[in-house]
Amino acid sequence: MPGNEPTLGNGSFELNDIPEAAGALIGSAQRQMQKAEIELLLELRRWRRAFRKNHVAPPDDGALTLGQRIADRVAATMGSWRFIIIQSVLLTAWVVLNITAWVKAWDPYPFILLNLALSFQAAYAAPIIMMSQNRQGDIDRKAAENDYKVNIKAELEIELLHQKLDSLREQEVLALTQAVKELSAIIGRHNLIDPPKE
Repeated sequence: MPGNEPTLGNGSFELNDIPEAAGALIGSAQRQMQKAEIELLLELRRWRRAFRKNHVAPPDDGALTLGQRIADRVAATMGSWRFIIIQSVLLTAWVVLNITAWVKAWDPYPFILLNLALSFQAAYAAPIIMMSQNRQGDIDRKAAENDYKVNIKAELEIELLHQKLDSLREQEVLALTQAVKELSAIIGRHNLIDPPKE
């Protein structure tokens, strides 16, 4: 009956208006949540900028010294397949030339001169490679420290995000609870608990 429609505010109210009213309340809650999310992102960006200003990365140790460059170059060269293949070819040629005596045998069997040359090579190569490894160990240690700092920072950011999300969720639940109360009050005022039968 058109004359018996309940009124809400200054207009008429029907049962079909409840989803619309609920949608408006939920839309308002979503807009508030989006605004809160934007505020959270801005706050995190401000915090990150402040953190970067206060925690500047330690300056690099500068250019490598001549000894460090040589050690790295020797370690890189001696630790390659190219070096192993070239050394194997040279050693094989040395042995073959001295056994077959195509050229005057300058180092006859048991190849004492070859042993001496290889001993010198090992005596100098080992400490040079150790220097390079020690320097690489320092680099790895600094990288591990930086990784640790980044992990701590990420953990703090994640913890902050969890706190903000929990706060937003609480606000959303409160807004939805309030919307349900308002809708219940509207329904109760207009005795619309049982929908009209047609």
